[in-house]
Amino acid sequence: MQIRARMSMSADGYVTTPNGWPALTADPAFVSGESHGIREFLEGCEAALMGRTTFEPALTNDRWPWPSLDVFVLGSHRPDGTPDHVTTDSDPVRLLERIRSADRGGDVHLIGGPRTIGTFHALGALDTLELVVLPMLFGEGMRLTPALSPDTGLAFQRQRALPGGAVEIVYSCRGSRTGLPGKPASQR
Repeated sequence: MQIRARMSMSADGYVTTPNGWPALTADPAFVSGESHGIREFLEGCEAALMGRTTFEPALTNDRWPWPSLDVFVLGSHRPDGTPDHVTTDSDPVRLLERIRSADRGGDVHLIGGPRTIGTFHALGALDTLELVVLPMLFGEGMRLTPALSPDTGLAFQRQRALPGGAVEIVYSCRGSRTGLPGKPASQR
């Protein structure tokens, strides 16, 4: 089982629009559940993991976004209307144990914002960071980086162009690196 975070972001580094919506929703090429490589990504996933802020809007959707996935939610309380099959816990270590004990051999899609991704990365549980960089500039919104330390070790795995001009970049999150240098490599 691998825990794989997949996020969209603008070319200037924002994972949300200035209005707080996921970056992907601003792309005219976006089709929920179909575009930007999501079908291929989900083929190997058996579970979805997210924070409560990401989960709650799904409770009012016309269709359940994760019909074939086990759903795990990190949150301080169980939101009203949460289906019985959804597992919630306020402790990320306990939730991670519950995810691992439910493992049937597939991967876990870590959906969520930078805080949730940072939480599971800090536990050493994040295996890949998969970014879909959109051909758009937002100028403001929420950035991916506040929750991730500059010493986060990323190792390039692959990239591919997606229809509509987006690019998917996949990094392994295993390992670490030293802090940022005091001056550019060309001046050392």
